[in-house]
Amino acid sequence: MPASARSILEQKGRNVITISPSVTLGEAARVLDDNKIGAVVVVGVEKRIVGIFTERDVVRALGSAGRDAFDQPVSSFMTANVYRCREETTVDELMEMMSSRRFRHVPVEDNGKLSGIISIGDVVKSRIREIEAEAEHIKAYIAG
Repeated sequence: MPASARSILEQKGRNVITISPSVTLGEAARVLDDNKIGAVVVVGVEKRIVGIFTERDVVRALGSAGRDAFDQPVSSFMTANVYRCREETTVDELMEMMSSRRFRHVPVEDNGKLSGIISIGDVVKSRIREIEAEAEHIKAYIAG
């Protein structure tokens, strides 16, 4: 059975740092820094995903609005059209989505609600585990 978003979340956990759309850009940047993360999911009512705010969004906001960006709501700068996956999404599908669309973070949804987040690092670690397991199987087969 191929590895999936579910298996990644079972390994790393389902905790996701979230913020509301009304948080200021300055506060959102502090959340990224305090938690040493590259993205935070923006959620509305009932943990429904309304956006994602990343380090790239900070740079874009400062480039376009300068210092004034710090006091504006994160909803002005977040990516509202969020690509997300389901827990059944395979690691291969995640790799394809992340590399073709140049995403480093993909929220995971279950029944319309946030259930985790997958980073490109999580995908790489999962793939390495798969390759190591395959190599062990081959060694065991050869050793007979």
